[in-house]
Amino acid sequence: MDDLTDPKTTLHHYLREQRAGLLAKLDGLSEYDARRPLTASGTNLAGLVKHVASVQLDYLGEVFDRPHGRVLPWFAEGAEPEADLWLTPEETLASVRDLHAFSAAHADATIAALPLDAPGRVPWWRAGHDHVTLHRVLVHLVAETARHAGHADILRESLDGAMGNGPADPNVPDRDTDGWSAHRARVEAAARAAGAADGSAPSA
Repeated sequence: MDDLTDPKTTLHHYLREQRAGLLAKLDGLSEYDARRPLTASGTNLAGLVKHVASVQLDYLGEVFDRPHGRVLPWFAEGAEPEADLWLTPEETLASVRDLHAFSAAHADATIAALPLDAPGRVPWWRAGHDHVTLHRVLVHLVAETARHAGHADILRESLDGAMGNGPADPNVPDRDTDGWSAHRARVEAAARAAGAADGSAPSA
């Protein structure tokens, strides 16, 4: 059990929790479903995991002069646009999971080795705002990972209806298909009632 009275332990706990939740969104998916774009901007589940793992490697590697030694070709000059956010045909879900594990291990080693006030520099941040501490970077990474985990929650639900952290998640109400349909209808009815006041509700 983590000692959540210690600031560094607390931040590390929430980072690990968000990483695990994001990775779990790939469970049970085929290569196609994990990769396919589910929004107009091309957002996909495997790409979110790849992106977060890549970002974490740089923030807890280069920023604190702790090189990870892993070649990330999607960041190379001439790479495809936004190549850290989707998978090429040559990449696999196994390779993304391996990248996630490698990134997590490297990040955890950096967190263990440095105090919260350890100085670093983020070269891709603008001048005057690029000098940071481990504390600030951990807050940034928790926020970044949680944001993308939230994206993944919605994508996975739209893909196959899976919600939260599995059937035992206490934050997801225990409803069957009919129950969720009735709940959605309640939300829609409330939205239409509110929209009727300003004329924004669609016609029946």
